[in-house]
Amino acid sequence: MTVLQRLVAEFLGMALLTAVVFGSSAMGAELSKDAAMGLLASSLVTGMALFVLITIFGPVSGAHFNPAVTLVFLMRREIGAADAGLYLACQVAGAVAGAIAAHLMFGLTWLEPSQIMRDAPRLWLSEGIATFGLVLVILGGIAARGPVPALVGAYIAAGYWFTSSTSFANPAMSFARTLTGTGAGIRLADLAPYLGAQFAGALVAAVLGRWLFVAKTA
Repeated sequence: MTVLQRLVAEFLGMALLTAVVFGSSAMGAELSKDAAMGLLASSLVTGMALFVLITIFGPVSGAHFNPAVTLVFLMRREIGAADAGLYLACQVAGAVAGAIAAHLMFGLTWLEPSQIMRDAPRLWLSEGIATFGLVLVILGGIAARGPVPALVGAYIAAGYWFTSSTSFANPAMSFARTLTGTGAGIRLADLAPYLGAQFAGALVAAVLGRWLFVAKTA
């Protein structure tokens, strides 16, 4: 695949994933006043979308759709520094484009700064654990030659429920969430600890995964 094909795949995958997350959040709030039902719908929709997007874009770009994942593969020397930087730019741009698309589909303003406070240490811990688990699932799935799209989709769907932060687990997505007034949002002032926790979780999983799965990848 050419570099352009890979970058377009990362942009489109991230844009569609963000539109799914924001759109399902908006639809859940519109159709149901029950927070649990809204979360259930959004978690299932996100998990299914991840399965589809990783399946179709994986052969093109590896379907990272996540700066933390790209960082891990950079550490493993499976992607070069220049390409990793381009992936990151496309992931962030795709997340913003997806946010705009979701807003327009639901008759909202293009972008709207979030006012949702997410500033508790328990949320940062949740993000670290969520991202740690995500990276470990990816590395373990690759090592076992398992169905990575299904594994990631199932893990993220579960993450909506077992973490108090509802498992953002994605720095690009987290940034885009500062630009939405939907229930998926987070205040810009609360973003930095989320990003720190996500990258920290990814780094720990990368180190542990290299050791844990070495026998399977050798």
